[in-house]
Amino acid sequence: MEYKDYYKTLNVDKTASPEDIKKAYRKLVRQYHPDVSKHDDATEKTKEINEAYDVLGDAEKRAAYDDLGRRGRQTSEGFQPPPDWASQYDFSDAGAGTDDFLADLFAHMGRRGRARSGGGTGAGGAGFQMHGEDIHAAITIALRDAYAGATRNIGLRVPVQDAQGQVRMQEKTLSVSVPKGVTPGQQLRLAGQGQPGIGGGPPGDLYLDIQFGEDPRYRVEGANVYETAPVAPWEAALGAKISVPTPSGTVEVSVPAGSQTGRKLRLKGRGIPAAAPGDLYLILEVVLPPADTPRAKELYEQMAREISFNPRANMGA
Repeated sequence: MEYKDYYKTLNVDKTASPEDIKKAYRKLVRQYHPDVSKHDDATEKTKEINEAYDVLGDAEKRAAYDDLGRRGRQTSEGFQPPPDWASQYDFSDAGAGTDDFLADLFAHMGRRGRARSGGGTGAGGAGFQMHGEDIHAAITIALRDAYAGATRNIGLRVPVQDAQGQVRMQEKTLSVSVPKGVTPGQQLRLAGQGQPGIGGGPPGDLYLDIQFGEDPRYRVEGANVYETAPVAPWEAALGAKISVPTPSGTVEVSVPAGSQTGRKLRLKGRGIPAAAPGDLYLILEVVLPPADTPRAKELYEQMAREISFNPRANMGA
């Protein structure tokens, strides 16, 4: 019989480490699973991949397989391990980690029925169970949502398992409460909203990574907020009290005399109201009025005559 090279099936060397074999298996399962793959032979390919990993993914099975391989090659005769050779060994799925979910979800779906019909492995004949994998997704909010809190609906496309053990993708809409004080990069955890468990195992959790939508007026760094505040030349030169709209409402601020574009005014505690509230920094920008009327032009000409000012003095001009 033709030799069944499980190492070739998983695209790994015979010296591959258990971790390398696991990585190769998970990659191939994702690629060829019939629910997501466009390959014509996806079902057969998935079956071959699962069969290969069922052997190479277990230390004792792999050792027995390697031994059969060596003996078969020594006699120069091709061979295929007999169907019942694995029954000589005691194999168990115990100890599988939750990080294997995406691969093991498909791999164990078929094996679970065998475990239950055969009485299971372990006390009481319990079948194979696995905790569902956590899902990570991103949610984009406006800066004002971080100041006041908000409720947002999000849509997710998640795999669900039907009564026959088949997996299919399904759209799911969740209403998410965004708490006041969240900052970029923070995560919201929704317990039990992750991938479904296997064999009655509990589902995983959903983690939402907070992202802020772009805003031309504000820039956010952690809990601190930066806002550009336009000022007229006379406000910057002479000093003034100005009103500035901010994410937490309009505030009155004093512009010191002699201010230039780029000067920062710090409003302590006016940033995002996190556990440790941030600050709001107003960055002054001197804006010139247009010389679009005869009077405006006259005033600019008068300033040019009467004010001795060279803005390029520091450049050596």
